[in-house]
Amino acid sequence: MTNTRQALLVIDVQNDFCPGGTLAVPQGDEVVAPLNKLIHEFLERGDPVYKSRDWHPRSTKHFAESGGTWPVHCVQDTEGAKFHPALVDDPRIKVVSKGLGDKDCYSAFDETDLATELRKQSVEEVVVGGLATDYCVKNTVLDALQQGFKVKAVEEAMRPVELQPGDGKQAIEEMRAAGAEIV
Repeated sequence: MTNTRQALLVIDVQNDFCPGGTLAVPQGDEVVAPLNKLIHEFLERGDPVYKSRDWHPRSTKHFAESGGTWPVHCVQDTEGAKFHPALVDDPRIKVVSKGLGDKDCYSAFDETDLATELRKQSVEEVVVGGLATDYCVKNTVLDALQQGFKVKAVEEAMRPVELQPGDGKQAIEEMRAAGAEIV
């Protein structure tokens, strides 16, 4: 047990990133069980829990059809943008919406007030898991470190997209090299 005030960051565990979604991460739904366990532990201790979500407008430069990288996914108020149905929902969990415009916004800190919120709650360390290891998880971890937070990334609670083979392992090494603890 640590005396350091922690927050749990659950990154983008949304239907479109899980099997059957428009941008499915292989075995993306496997992160739900370990994340649910962590959510319960954090809520029981009274530590903050945040769930980030892609919350894109229908038309954005983020999507391939408008010159971006990705297929249409996580469009506001669609089934694909909803959190995975088995992921714990609780009124104490705060939702952070990102990707509201044309910027990619891979990190939960991109164009959000997450860092300010964490500081208001005297959080010193964040525990991070979710989807996908090689994009939104990695960028959130790197931004958290840059913001001065200690970071633990939970390996069993993340899965990579792997546009290129090995992207997931490379992302983990990048996070570790930047100062994150991979647990």
